[in-house]
This record gives sequence, structure tokens and C-alpha cells, in this order.
Amino acid sequence: MKKLTFILLSVVLAAMYLNTAVNAEEKDDNGGVLSLRGNTELSDKSKAEEMKNVQRDQEPISRDYLHQPPLIPHQTRNYRINTNSNKCLSCHSWKNYKRSGATKISLTHFEARDGQQLSDVSPRRYFCTQCHVTQADAKPLVKNEFKPVEELSNQD
Repeated sequence: MKKLTFILLSVVLAAMYLNTAVNAEEKDDNGGVLSLRGNTELSDKSKAEEMKNVQRDQEPISRDYLHQPPLIPHQTRNYRINTNSNKCLSCHSWKNYKRSGATKISLTHFEARDGQQLSDVSPRRYFCTQCHVTQADAKPLVKNEFKPVEELSNQD
């Protein structure tokens, strides 16, 4: 009986040891999960990417799909956008767009959630960079095979 108990206990301890070793190995290689952070553990800080060069000021960038927010074709570093000020509005507001030669804000930015027309930019549309992004001169992080609808319909 003692021999059987000893064998069972040995098997259980060996299984626990192997399980711990496998878990430690998974922790080292992030469990096979691939992400933009590489093999960095979630609890660890990954190395910061180098800052990408932003494309120089250019004409508005064409959109690829209906309702796509316009892309920002210029530098926005150090643009202050907070509850007290919005640097974007100094050029893109209806009051200033002609003088600056910038694209004016869409009428949809003056609508409240309930559809009511406002005299100023809606608070839900005030933080421009929630939807609009500055274009960096960088390689894509992931492969992109997106095709506009027009291109898909021409594949006959």
C-alpha cells in the first residue's frame, strides 16, 4: 500500500512540476500571441518606437470609403486640443477657413446627438483627433489589402 501511495504521489508531483515548467515557458514566449508589441509581456514596458516623419503639408488626401473622416495632411505636433482651446479651429472653423485656405468643418460637426443644430461645434465633435489622424511617412504596421468599393466593382 505504501508503495502504491508513493508512486501516485510521485506521479502527481511530476505532473505539477511539468505543468509549472510549461507555464513558465509560455510566459517567456508570450503564449504564442503575436502583437505589435512583439514578444513583450503585457506587464513589461516595450521599447518606444522612433518618432515617424510626418508628411509635409499637402493637398487634402482622397478618401477611400463613404463617411471616412478626412485625413490630416499636415503636422499637428504641439496642437493644443482641450476643453479650453482647439488649435484646429484657428484654421478650419467656418469663420477662418477662407482666410487660411483650409478645409472647413462639416455641417455634421454642428449637430447635437438629438439632431438639434448648434451655433458652435458640438462637444462630441470638438476633439478632432478622435477621428482625424495625421499621416506619417512610415511603412504599414500590418499588411493592408483594403480596396475601395469602386475598385471591387471593376473586377468583372
